[in-house]
Amino acid sequence: MTTPLDYRSAGVDLDKADDAKGRIKAHVESTRTSGARGSFGGFGGMFRVPSGFRAPVLVSSADGVGTKLKVAIEAGVHDSVGRDLVNHCVNDILVMGAVPLYFLDYVAFGKLDPAVVEGVVAGVAHGCREDACALLGGETAEMPGLYTPPDYDLAGFITGIVEEDGVLGAERVCDGDVLVALASAGLHTNGYSLARKIVAEAMQLGVHDPFPAEDGATVAEVLLRPHVTYLPALRFVLGRVHGMAHITGGGLPGNVNRMLPSHLDAAIELTSWSVPNVFVQLQAAALVGAREMFRTFNMGVGMVIACAADDVADVQAAAAAAAIPSWIVGAIRPGSGVVHLLSHGD
Repeated sequence: MTTPLDYRSAGVDLDKADDAKGRIKAHVESTRTSGARGSFGGFGGMFRVPSGFRAPVLVSSADGVGTKLKVAIEAGVHDSVGRDLVNHCVNDILVMGAVPLYFLDYVAFGKLDPAVVEGVVAGVAHGCREDACALLGGETAEMPGLYTPPDYDLAGFITGIVEEDGVLGAERVCDGDVLVALASAGLHTNGYSLARKIVAEAMQLGVHDPFPAEDGATVAEVLLRPHVTYLPALRFVLGRVHGMAHITGGGLPGNVNRMLPSHLDAAIELTSWSVPNVFVQLQAAALVGAREMFRTFNMGVGMVIACAADDVADVQAAAAAAAIPSWIVGAIRPGSGVVHLLSHGD
């Protein structure tokens, strides 16, 4: 060889990596909470376990935002998926009764773009501030040959805390419990492989085209609506709740069953709410069957809560205070751990 090789010639630009770190520093530091220790740029993040707990249990989870990333990339809007990532993870530990402590993110590129990194991390920081969760650190990787620009991948890792005797689960759910639904803001972070296929092939729309019956909102605006965090609606009523299901991949039947003991069923009344327009349009455009829709999408329900009848009013009042619509969606009854989607109260 006549020309010396370096890392840049192999596809990794260290100057861009340094630029990206400089851009995200303020965003990361904006999320610091009283438990955060250390400074930006360390090899690891540190967090002091809060005092005042009798028997604290740490709850951790990891997730991504799926092919919603493709919509963000095509639209050139990157902060929303960062916020989605945090909110999704917060909701996943919330169903166990835990509130968040800290968060880590991972972003991987084929060709690093510092502006995109900043957009993503700005969204992550927004979500962390919204949920009083410290962004302790993360990783930004450039891996040429593994991802094709402008594609990138995004993942998040969260740790929360709950008193051991406050952990929520199937063992707390009782016969006669009422099921309360909290509204979603759209697709959240699931079903995008099917939704994108319907939009592109059946509806023949691009991300900047108007979405049908959405008052002029574009496809990107509709599909990038944020994944709601339910922490503000539920933080102060967790002691009134017996069980919760975050409605993600698998829809209502594939998530509500996760909070059921083997001797109880969930009866969900489909006529208790109006399915939002985005799902109606996707189903009509591609003739998707109702069963497939309810297994793939949340259909307007982001969280389902099981609680005693006497506590329904307080749970719904807390949701209203957080500006999240709620309604009674069904009940728990004797059975065998099955979710029933009912159309006529049967």
